Amino acid sequence: MKLQRSLATLATLATFALCATAHAQFAGKPIALVVGSAPGSAPDVYARAVSEPLGRLLGTTVVVDNRTGANANIAAEYVVRAPADGHTLWVPAQSQLEINPSAYADLRWKSADFAAVIKGAEAPVLLVAHPSVPARTLGELTAWVKANPGKVSYASFSPGTLSHFLGYQLNEKLGLDMTHITYKGSGPQTQALLGGHVPIGFAQIQTTLAHVQGGKLNALAVSGAARWRQLPNVPTMAELGHPDFTSTTWFGLVARSATPPDLLNKLIDAAKRAHLEPAVKDKLEQMGFDVPAQTGADFAAAIKSGQERWARVVKATGFRASN
Repeated sequence: MKLQRSLATLATLATFALCATAHAQFAGKPIALVVGSAPGSAPDVYARAVSEPLGRLLGTTVVVDNRTGANANIAAEYVVRAPADGHTLWVPAQSQLEINPSAYADLRWKSADFAAVIKGAEAPVLLVAHPSVPARTLGELTAWVKANPGKVSYASFSPGTLSHFLGYQLNEKLGLDMTHITYKGSGPQTQALLGGHVPIGFAQIQTTLAHVQGGKLNALAVSGAARWRQLPNVPTMAELGHPDFTSTTWFGLVARSATPPDLLNKLIDAAKRAHLEPAVKDKLEQMGFDVPAQTGADFAAAIKSGQERWARVVKATGFRASN
């Protein structure tokens, strides 16, 4: 018992020492979480959920700085030009960091400019259909689209995103000829699906879950590796024979790659502890996210794998975007 108490005391003292060091290095200057979308957007809400605990653990103020435009490329460029002192972090979404490098020919930033801090929130997308679509399974949907050649469209929440390219893959793999209709955000996409203006689409759980539960949209499949906890009867694409559709959207934090290692490690440690605080974790889960809290080298490897995957899809589609 004495040994256990001694070990516990040492662990507590070590934690206090880490906090004191972090406070000394970050105190006195605010940290900016730079978001490439407007206030109220999903990345913005995520950033605000983690800003207070992150600031508390680092002994400083953390503010959210919205710099919109060019699918977050303006935000990324701003961070690249900021000092590499750990006080200016980018809050990228999955598509912005994994897909933009292949989709934009004239980027003024590159993946190597950033060091991974944490993948903080993650969720699959749903393949949903308007109730007017006579299909309750992927097989029935495939048959219906093939019976209406050239007449069916699919909605995405933005060009060059997971929502766009999963629709492309559906066309390619199942031999369909759906037309891509893009919207400026998940909110407008969901409204179009609810109104039946576009019959199907891969959509974010956060904007469609209540409508699926209320019978206003039908969920045919989910893109995650496992069934979603709030929709246990909806199969994964992998279960339906399409494991190559397994993918998620995510939000996280990255710093300048030139950030000194000791500062980067302090950011990673504080970020992980902030995300695993019960109040923060519960809030993100209530918003419809998992909290992987994947950090450092593991997060960097996941980003690299995603970039390689989507580079092949971007090349296959011939899609190009510009700032």
